Amino acid sequence: MNDIPARRRIWGWFFFDWASQPYNTLLITFVFGPYVAQVLGDGTAAQAAWGYGVGAAGVVMALLAPVLGAVADRTGRRRIWIGGFSVLYVAGSAGLWFAAPQDFDLTRTMILFGIGLIGMEFATIFTNAMLPDLAPPETLGRLSGAGWAFGYLGGLVSLVAMLLFFAEDAATGTTLLGIPPLFGLDPDTREGTRLVGPFTAIWYVVFMVPFFLWVGDRSRPTPGGIGAALAGLGRSIRALPETPSRLAFLAASMLYRDGLAGAYALGAIFAAGVLDWSVVETGTFGIIAVMSGALFAWLGGRADQKYGPMPVIVVSVTLLILAVALSMTVSREAIAGIPMGLRSQLPDMIFLGIGATIGGAGGALQAASRTMMIRQADPGRMTEGFGLYALSGKATAFIAPLSVAATTSLTGSQHLGVAPLIVLFASGLLLLRWVNPQGDRAP
Repeated sequence: MNDIPARRRIWGWFFFDWASQPYNTLLITFVFGPYVAQVLGDGTAAQAAWGYGVGAAGVVMALLAPVLGAVADRTGRRRIWIGGFSVLYVAGSAGLWFAAPQDFDLTRTMILFGIGLIGMEFATIFTNAMLPDLAPPETLGRLSGAGWAFGYLGGLVSLVAMLLFFAEDAATGTTLLGIPPLFGLDPDTREGTRLVGPFTAIWYVVFMVPFFLWVGDRSRPTPGGIGAALAGLGRSIRALPETPSRLAFLAASMLYRDGLAGAYALGAIFAAGVLDWSVVETGTFGIIAVMSGALFAWLGGRADQKYGPMPVIVVSVTLLILAVALSMTVSREAIAGIPMGLRSQLPDMIFLGIGATIGGAGGALQAASRTMMIRQADPGRMTEGFGLYALSGKATAFIAPLSVAATTSLTGSQHLGVAPLIVLFASGLLLLRWVNPQGDRAP
């Protein structure tokens, strides 16, 4: 694999983001999540159920991510691990076809969704750890941003395809083009919308081909096997107080990435319940958010290369706080307490702006955070470092969805239910004060 040209290896690595992004775009946020809300017929109940389901998957990922990262560094062969977790991705997403409205099983649906989500997140650990092998350190910020931007474009193309040709409006039975779903899919049983599961699986299988063909695995096994890997992981965790910058960054990113995941997972369900948007309307919202995410991930990568990742992270988290706070004031009847006419489109326009802000800030934030982790990790144990990064992102991954679910259930309000996201973003922003942008090895 060492004879593969560097540019081709980089593009192969980009294709993982392109292939995997539809799980976030189509399933978590803009098509399948709102579909579940429509089937349940209660936005508050759907927001709570979705929060509990995503939170349960987060617990599994938190427990296993650092262990798998440490084992992978010892055994090498990251591509085999990626292939194994790809099977979970495909099986979980394809199984969502069976979430028919006339025979809807919420427990089965959330289990399948969780299996696919776990596969995606674990595969991401290993692909992130490959980034330092692709190019010189001074270009990694730009590459990380370009990768996220390319992934967002994949999510955008897949979302547009679903909305134009398959996902039907529940009331009219037609897609965004005003036609019935292709291939004779039955709109009465929502087959066009349910195709989003198999569509996501097929998309992943097709576009992972360049990754497996072009990205060589440059990791090398080290002596000691799995037992030594687990012992080394234990030492790394115990030694975190000796690396205060790494510890502070893991804690900060744990909180703000949890808040971002909550905003992504629950944003469209929030809009569907508060503004009574259809799947097609939330899909349009998704197009705008994903376009913004692609643009600002790319711009953020350029800013990262010029100024470093820290300013990009701080600005992005600040924008996310403002966006969530504004969303809490928007409803069909009023904006910030100012009454709106029943036919007013202003609430819809404002929420589209909120979606664009969350998408753009989130894209730049994730790309810059990936670069920051490279600066904080031990160069010889990069997969373990990203395993700890995944742990920090998933150790509390249940907090955002479960706190939103619990707050929504207790208050009976979708608006008040998203308040915990602001607390998570603000706490992460505060902890960044103790992060050295160059890592603990810097003077």
